[in-house]
Amino acid sequence: HSAFRLQRRHRCVSTKSGRPVTVNSTGSVAGPSDGGTADDFVASLFRAHGLALFRLALLLIGDQASAEDVVQDAFLGFHRAVPRLRDKDKALAYLRASVVNGCRSVQRSRRRAWLRGVEHEPPVGSAESAVMAEEDRRAVLAAVARLPVRAREVLALRYYLDLPHEEIGAILGIRRSTVTSTISRALATLGRDLKEEL
Repeated sequence: HSAFRLQRRHRCVSTKSGRPVTVNSTGSVAGPSDGGTADDFVASLFRAHGLALFRLALLLIGDQASAEDVVQDAFLGFHRAVPRLRDKDKALAYLRASVVNGCRSVQRSRRRAWLRGVEHEPPVGSAESAVMAEEDRRAVLAAVARLPVRAREVLALRYYLDLPHEEIGAILGIRRSTVTSTISRALATLGRDLKEEL
């Protein structure tokens, strides 16, 4: 991974092929149609957005190993789809939607396992676990975990990735008004739950 070089704001990523790929602050990347290879394009997107997508997955499913798997699967699926990509500016939206859908699949699998009596035990001792160990943060995360899946997804996309309502609607396949009402109801529920706990 030492073949990668990252700079702030206007990031210039050198890929293994030696070709620099520019990633601006909005996430636009020079795509394969701009002279780069699909490998370069996917690598530059991973370097620019992989950590944020991992954190999104971690918020939605709660354990590091599963979050890493979801993000890896999203990038592998995207790499296979690159030859059919018509608009490189939609690459990040595709990856975000893939991560959200991957998290839904993990949650469905866990629910089926739970119904069969198999308990999911997240790995312990990760760096993320240590950081999240503060009492207030645990209370907030527990309250968020009790929200319905759609509410968790909307809150993570809005307040963690700071996406506008229209983009959240596009990723989740719902209307803007549904995004707004979901956020409102979720925040009211969190306020009630946290007031009772603290």
